[in-house]
Amino acid sequence: MSLTVQFYTMLSMIAMGSFFGAAFDTYSRFLKRNKRKKWIIFINDILFWLFQGLVIFYVLYTVNKGEVRFYIFLALLCGYAAYQSLLKRIYLNLLEKIIRISISFYKMMVHAVQLFIVKPIRSLISLLIAIGTSILLMLKSLLLFIWKIIKWLFFIFKYPIQLILNVFGKIVPKNVKNFFISMYNKMKGFFSRIKNRFNKDKN
Repeated sequence: MSLTVQFYTMLSMIAMGSFFGAAFDTYSRFLKRNKRKKWIIFINDILFWLFQGLVIFYVLYTVNKGEVRFYIFLALLCGYAAYQSLLKRIYLNLLEKIIRISISFYKMMVHAVQLFIVKPIRSLISLLIAIGTSILLMLKSLLLFIWKIIKWLFFIFKYPIQLILNVFGKIVPKNVKNFFISMYNKMKGFFSRIKNRFNKDKN
């Protein structure tokens, strides 16, 4: 391994040590150990350390083809120590600001979606329901009005028709008379069913 490669390896491992410190603080900030169950913490810790090991090995492999030397661990410790002493407070303040900005942006987006999408859709649906209900009520009122007219006409022409049928019943043949009587009974039954249906809907 040449001196240049060793120098790049040292720099990259110092950077990875600082990266590990920042990643660990970020992981601890979002995990909230005192609010989690132990088995969740255990699984998350394993995944975190596995991810960090893979990232460090990937960087080491990129720099020096994965050769492990003793000074690599020293460089990692130096990078971690430098982060703890120089960068930790700055990074944590920056992380909190990013979290607050992200939460504010999320709330703003939720409010915007509620204001410009959800509320107009709800208002439109309420309007359509109100219009549909009004149309149905108007149709019902119209049908009831038509039914009252039909009932009124039936009441007016009932006795004249009966009189005419009685007169013609003595003149027309029996089979024609039976036909008209059958038609009259059918119409009477039809109107009776409509009347019962409207009375039921009205109640």
